[in-house]
Amino acid sequence: MLTLHFNRTTEYALRAMAIIALQPQDRPMPAKALSKAAGIPQHYLSKIMKKLVEEGLVKSKKGHGGGFILGKPKKEIHYFDILVASGYEPNPNRCVFGWGECDTEAPCPLHDSWVDLNEALKEWAMKNTLIDVRGGPV
Repeated sequence: MLTLHFNRTTEYALRAMAIIALQPQDRPMPAKALSKAAGIPQHYLSKIMKKLVEEGLVKSKKGHGGGFILGKPKKEIHYFDILVASGYEPNPNRCVFGWGECDTEAPCPLHDSWVDLNEALKEWAMKNTLIDVRGGPV
């Protein structure tokens, strides 16, 4: 089975956003509870959430009863927005073998297939939004 691997920051950002999306709309998710539910160390979560706040994907409410809420309606937050905010850059010329950049002029043996996979990932991430998140082991 093929497994796509994002870097840890991107994986954690997707995880955190999915958990926030499952919360009642007006109920902020406290950072400590989000850290525990997502299995993300608090110091790491803080850095990720700062990026997501800067991009307007979440809002931070301080003080008693504070936490994180979505910055936009679920149907307006595409997975691609989360990927980009967390530093993921889809690059069809990134070599699957780790040989630097490859392209049609100097392809690696898997270049054509890799381009197809990257395009499929980008299409999936641009099509799906947080409205597509369903309850899981949270």
